[in-house]
Amino acid sequence: MTYTLTTLKQAIQDFAENDETTFVSNLDNFIRNTEERLLKLVDLDYFRKNVSANMTASNKFLAVPADYLATFSLSFTKSGSNVFLLQKDVNFLQEYSPDSTVTGEPKYYGVFDINNFIIAPTPDQAYSTELHYYYRPASITTTNTSWFGDNAPDALLYGCLTEAYTFMKGDPSVIQMYEKRFVEAVTRLKMYAEGVENTDAYRVGLTRVPKQ
Repeated sequence: MTYTLTTLKQAIQDFAENDETTFVSNLDNFIRNTEERLLKLVDLDYFRKNVSANMTASNKFLAVPADYLATFSLSFTKSGSNVFLLQKDVNFLQEYSPDSTVTGEPKYYGVFDINNFIIAPTPDQAYSTELHYYYRPASITTTNTSWFGDNAPDALLYGCLTEAYTFMKGDPSVIQMYEKRFVEAVTRLKMYAEGVENTDAYRVGLTRVPKQ
């Protein structure tokens, strides 16, 4: 079973037995809230991305991608090799390099705000950079299909039903049931993402689960 936006919306209405106008108008919100929960609960390799950019000489800021969630690494190219920067707190960077007019080869970076990284020392030239990061994919509400809809339909559905029944101020036992099903689906997804997807069976063997 997989879900497109159309079939997911219909499933939510069918499970909730609700096609009231206000409820239907909030379906996209239920879906986006569930997608956000899944993105924050499970570290999937599928949502990793690499982008190239350029530092600007004498500019301590580097733009953050619009779909940025978290950094895995930030590096720049020097003499054909990648030099990786160490992530630090913004306060450390501003204390380490208080005078942005003093430039040098970058050593550190931090997330300054939602639009910019801050680099220290301030770059002395326009270094080519590579950012490896965790990104927020487009919602199924705008693309009609998504990775979650194709590969984690149970987690997507039960998360949406939890949102829907909370909105409806439904029976707490029903909300609890759907939340339990959501947690079970997320647990399976985490086992795949963090126990199988990121594991080399040749080196560490197959993932084993103790018998119950």
